[in-house]
Amino acid sequence: MKIEVELARLSELDLATLKARWRSVTGRAAPAGVQKLLLLKMLAYRLQAEVFGDLDADTARFLDRVASDRNLAGAKTLPLPDKARAGQGAIFVREWEGRVHHVMHMTDGYAWNGSTYRSLSEVARAITGVRWNGPRFFGLRDREKAA
Repeated sequence: MKIEVELARLSELDLATLKARWRSVTGRAAPAGVQKLLLLKMLAYRLQAEVFGDLDADTARFLDRVASDRNLAGAKTLPLPDKARAGQGAIFVREWEGRVHHVMHMTDGYAWNGSTYRSLSEVARAITGVRWNGPRFFGLRDREKAA
């Protein structure tokens, strides 16, 4: 069955059936007290991860650290992952003049808005119309050094 069809069918299931589907996918009972919508989203994620692959180990560790760090509760900014680990497949996000831009690091450069650029600086210039240091524009520069 195509993943798109399976995901569409999930929204038609009641909570009891979603719990049964969770057990068949994960091999364990659904988390207690989880509402239908959250269980549906968790199950959809699991099914997509089986088909397309899950998070890499570095990203999973980073998200676990952010989620478990009590000092970050209510913080407006999160610590950035190590720039050296932002390799192929990384997606850089920047809001500029009310529009959110997503740039993907590819093997042959950076993809944005249907085009490929050699550097983040080229992407930043395409977005803003002026010269920018790409890593600084996308928040990858060390804040202490930049100050």
